[in-house]
Amino acid sequence: MHLIGAAVAQPDPALPEVALKVERFTAVKRLWRGTAEDGTEFGFELSAPLKHGDTFWQSAAARYVLQQQPEAVIEISLEVAPSAAAGIGWAIGNLHLELAAEPARLLAPDEPAVRQLLERLKVPFKPVTAIFRPGRFARGNLPTHELGPSHKH
Repeated sequence: MHLIGAAVAQPDPALPEVALKVERFTAVKRLWRGTAEDGTEFGFELSAPLKHGDTFWQSAAARYVLQQQPEAVIEISLEVAPSAAAGIGWAIGNLHLELAAEPARLLAPDEPAVRQLLERLKVPFKPVTAIFRPGRFARGNLPTHELGPSHKH
């Protein structure tokens, strides 16, 4: 078993890719084990979680890439009312749920509470399957050095 501490800094894109497929809740962990498609086993002891598409191991023959599995989410198009994105994000966050913001859409977990909220607010949405990567501010992931000098613990 190979022990992984971080993503490969400069992966070789010419090498063939071997996937290690994981659910989102595994990908956000720092300590876990996984098996790549070719049967190679890995132990992860990470300083920061890996992201979808990260190369985490490389040999002379291949590079091993984390592939987060798509999941059921709610898609909210921003083409209709991009100025409403902040309000929609606040409303979903007020449910204590995560949100992924992309240039043309917002993604939220496909949960009954989200559907009910959007229906009540008359916000059009559609259920889709996608790779869900909540924003970097989710779960308190904002580094304190980005909060400015006045932030106190």
